[in-house]
Amino acid sequence: MEKGMVRAVGAVGMLLMCTSSGVGHAHAQTVYQAAGPTAASIQGTVDSFRAALGDPNNGNNGPQASGRREINWDGGGSSATSAPVTPFDVFLNTRGARFTTPGTGLSQATPAGLAELFGNPTYANIFTAFSPLRLFTPVDSRITEGFFFVPGTTGGAPATVTGFGAVFTDVDEPSGDKQDKHSTKIEYFDADGKLLFTGLVPSAPGDGSLSFFGLVFEDAQIAQVRITAGNQSRGPGKDDDEHHDIVMMDDFIYGEPHPLP
Repeated sequence: MEKGMVRAVGAVGMLLMCTSSGVGHAHAQTVYQAAGPTAASIQGTVDSFRAALGDPNNGNNGPQASGRREINWDGGGSSATSAPVTPFDVFLNTRGARFTTPGTGLSQATPAGLAELFGNPTYANIFTAFSPLRLFTPVDSRITEGFFFVPGTTGGAPATVTGFGAVFTDVDEPSGDKQDKHSTKIEYFDADGKLLFTGLVPSAPGDGSLSFFGLVFEDAQIAQVRITAGNQSRGPGKDDDEHHDIVMMDDFIYGEPHPLP
């Protein structure tokens, strides 16, 4: 593949063309994206993305030469709602990832827990977990930022990864000339803060749909990601409708963090 080229792999019943915009492509990258009404709609693309990052899933083990890390927010099957916190360092030492938000904090909750957390009963019915039971969300913001570190260093050794992907639930395409047609996106940055790529997450009709977007580089370039979920803040009276898209996140999957040169 030539330098700067992008290859798209994904399905919504067919192969998707890449709808993402790249900035300053230094190396070839491959996009994986899919959306549909059920977990089965995206499972094949998620598994292809995992294979591209490499086996095994390193879990909570210390630094590894290869493989990947995954976070599913489920805490061994927990249905408890975690209090919003930023930075979210639950996986900082074990899996080399720190998450922050400009809002109040980041929380893990089931759909029913989200309804209680945000004081909006409609949230119990419009979101679906890809890996049961819990989803992940910023509170008082739509932005989640992720930073990578060598596992086992408690954030002491910044790192880069070859790829990062995330599952989303209920990504819609709002109508209206002034609406953001792609309200959910992932921005990828290098260790110098330079924007490498902007990935636009595909949508699917109906409540509870699932979407996936992932990007893999030839080498470990990604030091930071910024996720924008939906175009509407969450809360009482903040409902998902034809003009407002409220989106929650599920599984994060990324390459093994490697120390900066």
